[in-house]
Amino acid sequence: MGNVVLYLAMSVDGYIADEQGGVDWLGGDGSQPDAPGSYPSFYKTVDAIVMGWSTYHQIVTQLSPNSWPYEGRPCYVVTHRQEAAREGICFWKGELTALTNKLKAECAGNVWICGGASVAGQLLKEGRIDRLWLSVIPVVLGKGIRLFPELPHPLPLKLVKTQQYNGIVDLIYEKRGRAF
Repeated sequence: MGNVVLYLAMSVDGYIADEQGGVDWLGGDGSQPDAPGSYPSFYKTVDAIVMGWSTYHQIVTQLSPNSWPYEGRPCYVVTHRQEAAREGICFWKGELTALTNKLKAECAGNVWICGGASVAGQLLKEGRIDRLWLSVIPVVLGKGIRLFPELPHPLPLKLVKTQQYNGIVDLIYEKRGRAF
């Protein structure tokens, strides 16, 4: 059985995108420009990817319009749009929790919650995130798209690892105490 992992970058003040949804601020401080960061080793542990429509659309239109960056990994795009499946990409119209339960049962490795805020927020509210892996980018945006929604109760976490590279700090948490 795999783990559902929210692996995202965010600003110091908790935003995952600027007001227009842009992410051109993602990057380190230049102190270690050749540092590979945590992504390559994390990606090796991923068996399936889940993302919302906005994240998918941003990837295929802005971030990587000429090639799909997750080739070889099944990707599920949560949407209400009528889209035909493409090789390696399934457009999921069902319940998000049903999808994560299904993938968690089928996968031995990680189920990566790749974005965005709506998908992450729903899963946090439902207690479906096993691990939060947050890469804190050295920038304060002041406004934008927040990662964390208002929640009905606190989510107790246990810090299991930290790492830093190029001014970025990765904070890796797991559930603590009561389940989310």
